[in-house]
Amino acid sequence: MATDLTNAPLPDEPANGSFVAHDAALERAERGVAALAAARSDRWYPTFHVASPGGWINDPNGLCFFGGRWHAFYQLHPFGTTWGPMHWGHASSADLAHWRTEPVALAPSLEAERDGVYSGSAVVGDDGVLNVVYTAHRWRDVRDETAGNLEVQCLATSRDGVRFEKRGVVIANPAGLRDFRDPKVWRQGDAWLAVVGRRAADDRGEIALFSSEDLRAWSYEGVVYRHPDPRVFMLECPDLFELAAPDGERRWVLCFSAMGARAHGYRNRNFNNAGYLVGTWRPGATFEPQTDFLPLDWGQNFYAPQTLEAPDGRRILMGWMSPNGGPLPTQQDGWCGQLTVPRELSLAGDGTLRQEPARELETLWGPARELGPIELAANEELEVEKDAGVACVEATLDLAASTAERGGLKLHAAADGGYTYVAYDDQARRVVLDRQAARVGERGYRAAPVPASALATGELRLRVLLDRGSVEVFAGEGEQVLSVYSLPGAGPRAIRLVAEGGALRVSRLVVRRPRA
Repeated sequence: MATDLTNAPLPDEPANGSFVAHDAALERAERGVAALAAARSDRWYPTFHVASPGGWINDPNGLCFFGGRWHAFYQLHPFGTTWGPMHWGHASSADLAHWRTEPVALAPSLEAERDGVYSGSAVVGDDGVLNVVYTAHRWRDVRDETAGNLEVQCLATSRDGVRFEKRGVVIANPAGLRDFRDPKVWRQGDAWLAVVGRRAADDRGEIALFSSEDLRAWSYEGVVYRHPDPRVFMLECPDLFELAAPDGERRWVLCFSAMGARAHGYRNRNFNNAGYLVGTWRPGATFEPQTDFLPLDWGQNFYAPQTLEAPDGRRILMGWMSPNGGPLPTQQDGWCGQLTVPRELSLAGDGTLRQEPARELETLWGPARELGPIELAANEELEVEKDAGVACVEATLDLAASTAERGGLKLHAAADGGYTYVAYDDQARRVVLDRQAARVGERGYRAAPVPASALATGELRLRVLLDRGSVEVFAGEGEQVLSVYSLPGAGPRAIRLVAEGGALRVSRLVVRRPRA
């Protein structure tokens, strides 16, 4: 066992008391959210994704099943639509598909968290109590954020999943590391384990492991993973879990968001990039990768994912649809940020992850409208839906029978000429999500490799989830996923089928609208 550092004093740590009553801080946050929600524009506000009624949100936190309901907490700034002092917002669901907003769960109230309650995770203790372990954040110098932060890990508990009692600091930061956050906790045999992302003293991103018998007293166990690229200075939102491979063996999956990774070809194109490694691990050892670092999502608007284990053993992931470093036009509308839909994870035969929308999401959609098969001549465009701003679209492109250089779907096509394009690019051999025609918001494109299932069968299956302001594409059998904001203009939002530079055959095209 590595040296236990958790009981060492924190550098310049003030008394671990409250600077404000937590109930008062929560009430103030609720008023802030309500004021923003009252003036909110819903032109792009999601209908089936988790979002705050008002204000800014980022990372999903504390994903869990507790008290017969699914819970998704999230980072929340309740007083504006830009990033600010973090709170924990909260939504819950009976079915993973329909979410209701719950009261704000956590607000800064302790000295250790004076400048924000940052990301963390939730587990149900042996006594049936919900425990959330989260990062307490404060700036070393309140007048100068460039002096860096001091972050520690705290505990709060709840018997009903709504009201929380803070228990204070449980994992200290004795070395005074500038970045030390985002604990992910799980049960491993008789012990509780937690991985925490940190910036080492030499500015290298790494993931540390801690253990506990009671979620209150924690011991440092060592470094699980240290990033090989010296430019990657911090690994945010780590997650470590097992999945069964098709061969019956179990593999460990290590997820993290790499800060400082540079763009290379199609990879690492975002402001920060979230991905995963598959490999082997056991407590007391370092993680040994068996794959390259692969994107969890190839889209422009994805970051900070977290997973939970469902009661039936499924591994469910949700991520944050981030603005990717720049302003998002929804900030003018009283809100900013939403979570992805819940996704079921599995391992493919080649050791990579597959993601599919959680099966519960089927309850969102009404009867299927069959529109295929369809054949388009070279450079032909066909409107298949006049107005489908919120929908589930399933298309199977017959690659073997098509000669198009690019072919696919223009989504959210509005009267102002804007649209978001999901296509197969035969020259690049990639699935492209292109926003070149966006009239508002970020443009550019992202491109994921053609799924192995499409190469094997000659058919590319696309499942696309359209919400008012977003597009999520699941390609193949979930081998590749791309998520972006799509912010159409006023009026009908059409779906058009397009063939570029050759003919396109679509063997199946189905559109399902929201269930009434």
